[in-house]
Amino acid sequence: MTTITRADIGLDTVAELAAQLRVDAIRASTSAGSGHPTSSMSAADLLAVLVARHLRYDWDHPDDPRNDHLIYSKGHASPLAYSVFKAVGVVGDEELIHGYRRFGQRLQGHPTPILPWVDVATGSLGQGLPDGVGVALAGKYLDREPYRVWVLCGDSEMAEGSIWEALDKASHYRLSNLIAIVDVNRLGQRGETDLGWDLDAYAARADAFGARVIAVDGHDLAAVDDALTEATDPGDAPTVILAKTVKGKGFSEIENQNGWHGKPLPPDMARRAIAELGGERDLTLRGPRPSGDGGRRGAAPAGSPAPVAYELGAKVATRKAYGDALVALGASDPRVVALDGEVSNSTYADEFAEAYPGRYFEMYIAEQQMVAAATGLAVRGYKPFASTFAAFFTRAHDFIRMGAISGVDLRLAGSHAGVEIGADGPSQMALEDLAMFRAVHGSTVLCPADGTSAVALTNAMAANPGISYLRTTRGAYPVLYHDGETFPIGGAKLLRHSDRDRVTLVGTGVTLHACLAAAELLATTGIQARVIDAYSIKPLDMETLATAAGATGGRIVVAEDHHPEGGLGSAVIDGLVTSGVAELHVAHLAVREMPGSGTGPELMAWAGIDADHIAAAARALLA
Repeated sequence: MTTITRADIGLDTVAELAAQLRVDAIRASTSAGSGHPTSSMSAADLLAVLVARHLRYDWDHPDDPRNDHLIYSKGHASPLAYSVFKAVGVVGDEELIHGYRRFGQRLQGHPTPILPWVDVATGSLGQGLPDGVGVALAGKYLDREPYRVWVLCGDSEMAEGSIWEALDKASHYRLSNLIAIVDVNRLGQRGETDLGWDLDAYAARADAFGARVIAVDGHDLAAVDDALTEATDPGDAPTVILAKTVKGKGFSEIENQNGWHGKPLPPDMARRAIAELGGERDLTLRGPRPSGDGGRRGAAPAGSPAPVAYELGAKVATRKAYGDALVALGASDPRVVALDGEVSNSTYADEFAEAYPGRYFEMYIAEQQMVAAATGLAVRGYKPFASTFAAFFTRAHDFIRMGAISGVDLRLAGSHAGVEIGADGPSQMALEDLAMFRAVHGSTVLCPADGTSAVALTNAMAANPGISYLRTTRGAYPVLYHDGETFPIGGAKLLRHSDRDRVTLVGTGVTLHACLAAAELLATTGIQARVIDAYSIKPLDMETLATAAGATGGRIVVAEDHHPEGGLGSAVIDGLVTSGVAELHVAHLAVREMPGSGTGPELMAWAGIDADHIAAAARALLA
């Protein structure tokens, strides 16, 4: 085994490294019986030059805050990524060849942060560069460290709108520390990409989005080296390196041939390819290391947020309480940052922007990029809170689920949900958001009904792992809880209960107020109703619900300002059935038709989720 640790590695050695990367990508994918060797081979020269001569990284200390970041937006080229890890000595040959794509192993089909040298999970194309924007924002504006963020992109994913959202925001924030390397190998999964090898067209688009563009022959090592050097020159714009490459480069039988995407070479072809590439190698080398003291700036420990209090009965929109709580959190914890999608004067994130402009990042109408930037900021140890109208998170769902795969902690707040918002009409009414967020692995879904609970749950999100979602109201509703009331995640509140309760009413957010009004209506006819505030929809307080079911003969009315699929009703019914509640009679009130415009009260009555309908459903159960 040859080990080289000099920072200045010659291009002759880089050529040997590139050949080794190609060989190992073939070996790993052939052994696994699956993978993307040809997509790895096209980018091998680019990665060899980068890792050997430009990537400043301490491979023994991947958490060093001075390290550059290398993100594989082209995540299907995982054989190349893992071959790089072998070449720098952090993954052994045995693991590379016999652990790749195997059950229970860490070298998964696409890279994930189960490996300490991987920042974010990739594989859903168009996400690595947007995530890189978040990491670069942290580097320039928060860490204030001179690390660079290198992102290897494929040419097929340049058709994704999220790539251009990323370049737009990178230019807006002058992220000269962000460098996209595009492997333009012409062939996608089923044939030629939309632009093929038309580097001029790619360059015109990237230039139009404000990037510095460098075009290069991706197999000319000296030219690639010069391009990477130029990309690190001081400037005020992101850099896009367009590298013209050949898919399957290094094995003449398949070079530039369609039909080999995502296919391992059969053993006989693999043997011929390895021979043509000069045989197996066992070169271990490391390029330049980061310099400086590595001290993180502005990372003081968090304290307790200042109290935010509202008077009982005062009308407060929970979106306003979210903004108030966020400001208090920002004062107590310098790691708290906020992002918004150009609706901050409605989500009340503008309060944070005014208080802490250096920790607020406006993403404009680019919800995918907003979630991706939050992901990148979380990678750097910050606590991002991202807000927009709840309906608009649906277009960023893929980024949210990939955040869960990356294991990052994101705090998302969606306002203006349900028919309660009134005249804006169905395009603005989130009626699917609870189902969407409940389906995300390890997620937490919260829906406060008043200002006090909204503040408490916003505070709870700051320390909560995984993907957290807070649904807030447009309208102002009476404060129900005293200042200082606790709202643990996974809990619920009993607002009305007695030994004579005959039916349980379960609401969340706006429908909790309707449930309370319905309980008053029922009481006028001698019917006592138990009322539960299911402020934590995931996880759900099954003990409180099961106890209520037992006390009221299994008669439960669930009311939600959401479609019937996947929201509060589904959570309650699933939970009670799983808990083994034998006697169960449920009336599930939800928005079952397509709404139109109107006032909030008109639409809640039309949907059958107002107090009158809840009371009627309770009487029907008792009949």
